[in-house]
Amino acid sequence: MSEERISTPAAQEVAEKGARAVAASRELASLHRDRKDRALLAMADALLAQAEPILAANRKDLEAATAAGRAGAILDRLKLTPARVEAMARGLRNVAALPDPVGEGISRIVRPNGLVIEQVRVPLGVVGIIYEARPNVTADAAGLCLKAGNAVILRGGQEALGSNRAIVAALRAGLEQAGVNPDAVLLLETPGRESARALMAAREYVDVLIPRGGAGLIQTVVREARVPVIETGVGNCHTYVDASADLDMALEIVFNAKVQRPSVCNAMETLLVHRDIAARFLPLAAARLRAAGVELRGCPRTQAILPGVRPATEEDWYTEYLDLILAIKVVDSLDEAIAHINRYGSRHSEAIVTRDYEAAGRFLDQVDAACVYVNASTRFSDGEQFGMGAEIGISTQKLHARGPMGLRELTTTKFRVYGNGQVRSE
Repeated sequence: MSEERISTPAAQEVAEKGARAVAASRELASLHRDRKDRALLAMADALLAQAEPILAANRKDLEAATAAGRAGAILDRLKLTPARVEAMARGLRNVAALPDPVGEGISRIVRPNGLVIEQVRVPLGVVGIIYEARPNVTADAAGLCLKAGNAVILRGGQEALGSNRAIVAALRAGLEQAGVNPDAVLLLETPGRESARALMAAREYVDVLIPRGGAGLIQTVVREARVPVIETGVGNCHTYVDASADLDMALEIVFNAKVQRPSVCNAMETLLVHRDIAARFLPLAAARLRAAGVELRGCPRTQAILPGVRPATEEDWYTEYLDLILAIKVVDSLDEAIAHINRYGSRHSEAIVTRDYEAAGRFLDQVDAACVYVNASTRFSDGEQFGMGAEIGISTQKLHARGPMGLRELTTTKFRVYGNGQVRSE
């Protein structure tokens, strides 16, 4: 790194830990599955053994965040409980049980000149993760990266620094117990944003950068990073209730998508309802949603059906609330619903509730999103729910990976060419 770039403590930390991560990644690239799985199980055991120190550190983080005026979704994401620590450990065990993608054959051909050309999966190398106040991401990212043969450099939100230190200490203890280089998991601890900026510029050390968080964080990383970025998206998710929908089914799906955990990226933020069933469905949905504390904002037709609903603004259609707030729009057709989603959505997760096979097919084909559902809640957009064990994030871009990113998405490919003295003559 240049003298200018190593002049700050943050840049110095990135350079020092980046070099260690690169060295660890070389070892991990050839580590057999059995050793990686033993390490993952040891990491899970260490999390449970260190649950009390982890929860104590998290309580301090929560107290500091509350004193700083943080509230709502941020505190929900920051908070750890014994059940959430157990879930982190279970996620590591689930990853250990999954097939190892490293070395998986993609294709094999034999050329007329006798060359054997194989394409196989290999680790990315060093993965950098920049994320906000979600300490559970620390364990998920570490486990997935390890299983895929990558070292990981973690830069979590400052609100969760104490929690992340405790979690990483446990994970590194598990790695050491299993005889694996603990530098497979490294945490940046320098306060302030400079550490994130230094990581975004660390092309010598980091092969790919994955941001997880709100729109501001993600767009900053995409705009400023010199390291290649896999863009994970915010979740402005929609559910469209079609004219032919089973209204009882639609009510359950809508309620689950909004209320079950409103602070996460796969929660529904906008409800679209076909005009033919709006007068029947919206009063039912509104009664149940309001009873759960949901604030409703609606278009003029929604307001005519539901007196007292706050008017929805243009900004509401774009907003990821991450809270018990829901925008509602009555639409004239499937085409209007699709057009609305493609204009305002974040390409994350979108759902239709319908008994019309043709309408379902058009929705699946024409909605531009990573995950598109028919007759199911958007809350299933999750690596564990998709059978991946855990996820590193949900990619809303179209290159390299899209949707929940599990083990395979944390690999790249390599061509291995076997010869017997062939030379090129033209």
